[in-house]
Amino acid sequence: MKFSWNKLSKPILALAPMEGYTDSAYRQLVKTYTPNVICWTEFTSADALKYKSRTSQKKIKCDKTEQPLIVQLFGKKPENFIQAIPYVENMNAAGIDINMGCPAKKVVASEHGSALIKTPELAAEIVYQVSKNTSLPVSVKTRIGFKEFDKAKFEKFCLNLEKAGAKLITVHGRTTKQGYSGKADWKPAYSLKKLLKIPIIGNGDIDSPESALSHIETLDGIMVGRATFGNPLLMYHIYKTLHPRSKKLKRLPDWFELAKKHIKLSVKTKGEKKGMLEMRKHLAAYIKGFPYAAKYRLRLVQVVSENEALALIDEIHKNSLK
Repeated sequence: MKFSWNKLSKPILALAPMEGYTDSAYRQLVKTYTPNVICWTEFTSADALKYKSRTSQKKIKCDKTEQPLIVQLFGKKPENFIQAIPYVENMNAAGIDINMGCPAKKVVASEHGSALIKTPELAAEIVYQVSKNTSLPVSVKTRIGFKEFDKAKFEKFCLNLEKAGAKLITVHGRTTKQGYSGKADWKPAYSLKKLLKIPIIGNGDIDSPESALSHIETLDGIMVGRATFGNPLLMYHIYKTLHPRSKKLKRLPDWFELAKKHIKLSVKTKGEKKGMLEMRKHLAAYIKGFPYAAKYRLRLVQVVSENEALALIDEIHKNSLK
């Protein structure tokens, strides 16, 4: 059955696309315990897919357990997006999301990501061309402004995206200038929900079931990102809060079980060398805030093999029980 944002049970819970973090291994880990979460891939260059970049093709490769999976693309040339579509369709993605929200200086300097907020006509043209050339639903993740929030400009920008064919918009409640500093403003998303007919998801500062519940209001969903680092079960707890009648797991894994499962998935999807390099930052996050974290962090970010990492996790767990 064809994926549709309108047919999903509301409110939607989404795992944010985070470069270097939400790879296939992490998405599989999250979906193991919260299968109804909708995952986005890490953002992937439409230009690179056009030129058959193997690295970019690998970034959107996924396991069937991750479905329905949304592939997020970034770029500024509509023709390159069009040529990237076959690669996305061939890996059986459920939808295509266009990144208009990344605030990274390198991305913005190339006029990609949230720089598209400054060129609303081009932003709408990209959505229109992608929508016209694929049967997959096209969505957009954006911010409330570039340097500042202007209600009229923001709403016109999003209204034109809807007219161009966007089937869902995710709103991060910060400007590009803010990056990830300050507090996310959810009011623009609430106002947008009243104006547009398509579903609206809110994003920014969700770090607990309580914050998710207090922010959802009239929106169609919540997107959660950085707060899941080292705590992938946060998605399970949020989903249970938003959907109290959903199936409850008989037993939840401890942090060390999650970390070990994550290690194995990372090695399985990327090989031991690259998989362990990618895991280092995750392992440090798993023990953040623990009394003995400082003692082990340096060793965790230097692990090179799966067996070494698994043994170290066992050692940390054993010492935590003393």
